[in-house]
Amino acid sequence: MEDIEAIALLQDPVRRRLYEFVAAQGREVGRNEAAEAAGVARTLAAFHLDKLVDAGLLEAGSRRLTGRSGPGAGRPAKVYRASAAERAVSVPARDYRTAAGLLAEAAEMAGLDMEVQDAARRKGRALRGASGVCGGLDEVAEVLAARGYGPVREEGGDGGAVVRMRNCPFHAVAEQFPPLVCGLNLALLEGLVEGSDVRVRMDPRRGWCCVAAEKSKNNED
Repeated sequence: MEDIEAIALLQDPVRRRLYEFVAAQGREVGRNEAAEAAGVARTLAAFHLDKLVDAGLLEAGSRRLTGRSGPGAGRPAKVYRASAAERAVSVPARDYRTAAGLLAEAAEMAGLDMEVQDAARRKGRALRGASGVCGGLDEVAEVLAARGYGPVREEGGDGGAVVRMRNCPFHAVAEQFPPLVCGLNLALLEGLVEGSDVRVRMDPRRGWCCVAAEKSKNNED
């Protein structure tokens, strides 16, 4: 399916609610849970979820949602998660990904990692807006959400909290040049949180952004 056809599927309001809910969870979601979140019947949710799978916007699998195994545990249920595939439309056609890849390749070959990180840190500072500083994790998460990171706040057992990102906005280039682009990403977020009670650190996890944010050990949230 062409990218423009896949994206056009999200014009349907029910389909879009289902996609946004599944994508926001960062885990597998069953049909009943998705239907309840979208406010529709399970059969209608199943129809739209499978359409999103056919378009490559979601991925499907199966597992037992009861957490039990063996006799009496019930049949595996169909579950859905956000697809790692990227869809983009530009009219007229543009190819920024190739340009970004070429620039990253040239920077890596020239050993310009520090210069790239300095530029990223300056850009991060510029993202803070008129206030000049991000006040805490919630404000940082708000900025990250607007930039497409898909932040998720996780509360820790010690009373602390960590914000992890479901999406890397630089994913396509990061796959080709991970040290350069992940270093850029960390520096960008360092610039964003500079002067606040939040710190960022590398936290690579499969399928997630390589950087996490948390409140500084020396400050209260």
